[in-house]
Amino acid sequence: MHLPLLFCLFLRLSGSSAISGPRAVRGVEQGSLTVRCRYDPGYEHYVKWWCRGAAWNNCPFVIKTTGSEKEVKKGRVSIRDNWKDRSFTVTMEELRLDDSDTYWCGIERTGTDLGNPVEVTIDPAPTVLISTLATSNANMFTVAPKENQGQLPLLGSVHFLLLVFLKVPLLLGMLGAVLWVNRPLRSSGGNPEKNQ
Repeated sequence: MHLPLLFCLFLRLSGSSAISGPRAVRGVEQGSLTVRCRYDPGYEHYVKWWCRGAAWNNCPFVIKTTGSEKEVKKGRVSIRDNWKDRSFTVTMEELRLDDSDTYWCGIERTGTDLGNPVEVTIDPAPTVLISTLATSNANMFTVAPKENQGQLPLLGSVHFLLLVFLKVPLLLGMLGAVLWVNRPLRSSGGNPEKNQ
C-alpha cells in the first residue's frame, strides 16, 4: 500500500514533473508567439494557467482556462487546452519589448500547483531598408514626420532605379538598333558596279 505512494514521492523529488514546456522562446516586436505546454494523463479537466513573474508560487495570472477545451482570450493573450494531445497553448500577440520576462505555464490543483518556467524574450522589430535610406540620404531629402518617414526617399530611389535599370538600357538598345540598321553594307564580291 505504501509502495506506490513512495514511488510517486520519489518521482516528484527526483525532478519529474507532470507538466513540461520550452525553457525559452523568442518573438519579434509587433509579432506573435505561441508556447505549447504538455501535461501527464489525468490532468485533462484541470484549469491550466499562464502567469508572469520570477517566482511561480506568487506570480500574477495572465490568463487561465475554464477547465474546458474552449479558447479563452484576454487582451493580447489567449489560451486553449487540448485534452486529446494533453497540451495547452498560450498565444501572445502584438508583442512589446516589455513583454520579455519569466512566465510559467501551470496546472491548478488542490495543494501546490504544478508549474514550468518559460523565459520569453522579445527582440526589436527589424529596421526597414527605407529607414536606412532616409538616414544616409538625409542631405538629399527633407525628412517628413515619423508616420510619413521614408516616403520621399522611396519615391526618389524608385525613380532612380527606373532610370538606371530600365530607361538607360532601353535607350542604349534603341541607339544600337539604329546604328546597326544604318551601317554601311559591305559586299564580299567587291564593288557591285564594277562587276557589270
